[in-house]
Amino acid sequence: MKMIDDYKNKNVLVLGAGKSGTNAALVLKKLGADVTLNDAKDQKDLPEVAELEEAGVKVVTGGHPAEIVNGDFDLLVKNPGIPYDNPVVEANVQSKTPIITEVELAAKITDAEIIGVTGSNGKTTTVTMITEILNQGREKGKAYAAGNIGIPATKVAQEATKDDTIVMELSSFMLLGIKELHPHVAVLTNIFSNHLDYHKTRENYVNAKMRITMNQTADDYFVVNFDDQEWRELSDRSNVHVVPFARTFDCNKGAYERDGKLYFNDEFIMESDDIKVPGKQNVENALAAIAATKTLGKSNLAITNVLETFSGVRHRTQFVLEADGRRYYNDSKATDIEATQMALEGFNKPIVLLAGGLDRGYKFDKLIPQIKDHVKAAVLFGETKELLKDAMDQAGVSDVTIVDNLEQAVPVAYRYSEPGDIVLLSPANASWDQFNTFEERGDEFIKLVEKITGKKEEN
Repeated sequence: MKMIDDYKNKNVLVLGAGKSGTNAALVLKKLGADVTLNDAKDQKDLPEVAELEEAGVKVVTGGHPAEIVNGDFDLLVKNPGIPYDNPVVEANVQSKTPIITEVELAAKITDAEIIGVTGSNGKTTTVTMITEILNQGREKGKAYAAGNIGIPATKVAQEATKDDTIVMELSSFMLLGIKELHPHVAVLTNIFSNHLDYHKTRENYVNAKMRITMNQTADDYFVVNFDDQEWRELSDRSNVHVVPFARTFDCNKGAYERDGKLYFNDEFIMESDDIKVPGKQNVENALAAIAATKTLGKSNLAITNVLETFSGVRHRTQFVLEADGRRYYNDSKATDIEATQMALEGFNKPIVLLAGGLDRGYKFDKLIPQIKDHVKAAVLFGETKELLKDAMDQAGVSDVTIVDNLEQAVPVAYRYSEPGDIVLLSPANASWDQFNTFEERGDEFIKLVEKITGKKEEN
């Protein structure tokens, strides 16, 4: 960790606790800042308060009092998920207080090389693949995964040295709060229409994602999915070395799939079917990881050692267990239609689908082709259950049951299923109507599957 003087004696507000806010506050305190942490939750719901107060951080909980809203701060470090129309954030915008997110602070205190990964879908899997490949046969240092993957970047940045690599998963929310963060390799997995309730327009969302490359220089690399014309055109915004990857677009450079084989710059890497995790989306994730790691000089052996054994990331088309001839998969991270499309296309066996969640005002017509081709029965819950039922009807799926919640859904899905079937939780919706996070939803699904099968999750 670099003991920089940028924050010494500065009055800093950290807005939002949790793992990232807590670690940011503690780092700033080490760097000599006068730190206040504010969270709207009650203190009883914030177990980290004791550690923060012991370190000398002032903690204000239970709301945003006038002393916070109208405070005179030199810097605001904002939890990425807190919108810019929050009264505290608005007040700091109006007073022209610099506003950053925790990943920016992490980048300023580390000498480690940074790889940044963003996109609507596939970020966590791609980050994990890249990290594991970079650690294959490594002689000096270590690669760490951090950021939106659930590991605070500031925590990793305190440990990492100049010989290490930090592979950061960067959400659009995080990227809005960067000023100087400079990834040597930036990866754009894809862009769909996500988080428009936060960003207001697709243009704003795309611009937020593209901030990942704004500080790159001529010696850096921008790895971009070329399977969509819009994404190809986005690469023109960057002045660095563009490294394409593509599953369907006919590329002649970068990483690509051709006739069931994966290549990098015409060099054969491996067979597509040898990737352990199922689905076309994981072929794309693998291609992104190949493009990033070959650019950094990793061998084909390092890549195949990982991709042939990597069993997936929790909540992302995660294999849970097999019982009575049925295979159960947890894809709770599928919080949009595109992710569920990819999940359904990844299987060649009949699927009993569990889906539904927060109503964000869209219909599910885009999902109908995949439902027709892959879904034999469905169990629907949450705010969007009726909208999803309309899509099932249009796709000709007759075995559909609507229930109140996931606890009711799993036994119904079991009754619909037969040996050889896939039982898949892939909600196509955010979880916030019934769960705090998609992780909580996925964990609940796993517990319910364990209960009905009498078996334990396979790791």
